[in-house]
Amino acid sequence: MAVFKFVVSDKKTSYQVEKDQNECVAVIGKTIGDKINGEILGLNGYELHITGGSDVDGFPMKHDIIGIGRKRLNIKKGTGMKQKHPGLRRRKSLRGNTISEKIAQINCKVTKEGSQKLDEILGKKETTKDEEKE
Repeated sequence: MAVFKFVVSDKKTSYQVEKDQNECVAVIGKTIGDKINGEILGLNGYELHITGGSDVDGFPMKHDIIGIGRKRLNIKKGTGMKQKHPGLRRRKSLRGNTISEKIAQINCKVTKEGSQKLDEILGKKETTKDEEKE
C-alpha cells in the first residue's frame, strides 16, 4: 500500500513519520497553506501547517499551481530551481498544490504545540554500540 511520509518540523529539528494513505484520508484534498490536526500522526494537541511536499517521482509541489496535476513551467527562481547563473531560465516539471494519492512526502511545520514535546513523542531511538555493529 502507498505510504505518506510526513516531515514535521519545529524551530530546531525535523522528524519523519510514515503513515498509510488509508489512515490519512483526511489529508487528501488539502492544499499547501492549510492546517491539519496532529492527531492524524499521533500528535495529540498539535496543529500542523502544510508547507509543501513532493510526488512519488520526486517532483516538488508548488503553491502557485492549482490542482493535483503535474505541469512544465519555464521558471527563473523559486521552488524546484537552483539558479547557477543570473537570468537563467529552465523548463521544469512541478506538481500542483493539492495533496492526492500520488504525493509521497508532505512537509509540515508546527503551529500549535501540545502538552508533550515532539522529542518525547517522535524522538530518535537511542542505539547502543552493540546495535550499531549489527
